Amino acid sequence: MSQRHDPVRTERELAWTGDAVLSLFAREWILRHHGRLDSALFAALTCNSFLSALGNPTRVEALIGTLYREQGLDAATRWMEEHLVPLFEKQQRNRDRVERGKKEK
Repeated sequence: MSQRHDPVRTERELAWTGDAVLSLFAREWILRHHGRLDSALFAALTCNSFLSALGNPTRVEALIGTLYREQGLDAATRWMEEHLVPLFEKQQRNRDRVERGKKEK
């Protein structure tokens, strides 16, 4: 099998691009919605453990990379706003609730 038609290699290449697009999105989103640099929030939004809530992290990043390549940055951004952000915010609220519960004990 040639490297050009290797589906695993193709997925990894798309994921590599998707990871970069996700990183840009995450940094812009954090600045826009939190008004500060926040490396912990950035790590939480881009880590594999968070992405795994949507499926295989490499596949999620490959999907972002595919959207970026085929439809551009706006399409990839829209997808992340619609799919990543609501889940991330829900998980953050749950974490905050747990932390508040620990402090009240």
